[in-house]
Amino acid sequence: MPKASVPPEIQAEVQKLIDEFNQENFSDDDFKEFGNVGYSARFRSKYLYLDRDDMGRPSPICRLKWNGKMDNWDFAIYKYSDNCYDAEEWCFPGEEYVDGTVTGAMKAGMEAYEI
Repeated sequence: MPKASVPPEIQAEVQKLIDEFNQENFSDDDFKEFGNVGYSARFRSKYLYLDRDDMGRPSPICRLKWNGKMDNWDFAIYKYSDNCYDAEEWCFPGEEYVDGTVTGAMKAGMEAYEI
């Protein structure tokens, strides 16, 4: 049975993954014109909200639900058309990257919402 909230040690591990992903994907000159670009995390109870800073403002990308393992997060894409997260939506660019991992979710977000 998964814990009710994301444990602090998992939050730290997620932050490390995000930092590495940002370094690998947003550090080149192609993104300098956009200012501070990259993913950031917000944790609320059993959820991890992945936002991406584009041109200095955070934009929601997806929400992951903690299921007790680092490779078994439930995914929900943010739908700007409805202003909500939708776990049932699976027809979007990048859906093939959704594999239960935080890194897969960030890759999917890169395709779903290009900069």
